[in-house]
Amino acid sequence: MVMGQHKLAHTSPSPSFRLRCPSLNSLRLRRIFDMFDKNGDSMITVTEISQALSLLGLEADVAELESMTRSYIKPGNEGLVYEDFVVLHESLGDTYFGFVENEEEAQHESDLWEAFKVFDEDGDGYISAKELQVVLGKLGLAEGNLIDNVQKMIGSVDTNHDGRVDFCEFKEMMRTTVVRTS
Repeated sequence: MVMGQHKLAHTSPSPSFRLRCPSLNSLRLRRIFDMFDKNGDSMITVTEISQALSLLGLEADVAELESMTRSYIKPGNEGLVYEDFVVLHESLGDTYFGFVENEEEAQHESDLWEAFKVFDEDGDGYISAKELQVVLGKLGLAEGNLIDNVQKMIGSVDTNHDGRVDFCEFKEMMRTTVVRTS
């Protein structure tokens, strides 16, 4: 996927780009911002955005990213501070993702399935500890460094105790995570 306007404009709308609850959306955006901010300086540069997208398997032209973000970066800064990132997100959401709240419910299951497939790298319909560890590693998250930690994560949502997470368990985990944080 190339991040060019003509490419994004042809993708199907993603009503789940924003969540219904503003506080959950804000929390999710903060986590994404922090994930992109590799050096922890509270600012994300075009290079950091490009690296994060690349780790997730998304190709992005650095010149296009620079062009897209330039007007959101405050003068004197080398990158986006969190507030700039929020404004960029809102702009991209309105322009590319066509948020319509009443369609969000219809897309919820499809969006969950797409998220599930990110973790289910071999496409067998299950998320194994090894697959979770690979994705956590790609994201640079320390939680994935030890397989024991990853197995505990799997075990915490593995209701049928088969050592892996199926789509139903994944959906329940997502549902209860949203319920607990709202």
